[in-house]
Amino acid sequence: MNFKDGLPIYIQIADRLADEILAGKYKADGRVPAVREYSALLEVNVNTTAKAFELLVQRGVLYNKRGLGSFVSPTACDIILASRRRDFLERTLPELFRTMRQLGLTPDDLQHLWDAESAPPTRDIPG
Repeated sequence: MNFKDGLPIYIQIADRLADEILAGKYKADGRVPAVREYSALLEVNVNTTAKAFELLVQRGVLYNKRGLGSFVSPTACDIILASRRRDFLERTLPELFRTMRQLGLTPDDLQHLWDAESAPPTRDIPG
């Protein structure tokens, strides 16, 4: 895993595991890899991974079963999506608006990009 500067590694690990949950790699009430196993996979310190897992437990994304390991909460996807939406609305969007103002861009300037990105893919039909 390539880590980004400026963001603690344990948060990046928690984000990766959350991405994997959203992608369906780990299902609700399904077991996730053990901390040691996930540490070995990412080639990071076990304590760093344990901190990431604990963060996800605190947020309600994971829960522990004594002696069995960590499992995905039934509401994990909802929790992750709500958190990411909140982060987008409170952090990303204000920064985007600031940058747009600096560059003299309006929402209309971006509408065609949005439309192109949102359009369903076209298929060429032989004929």
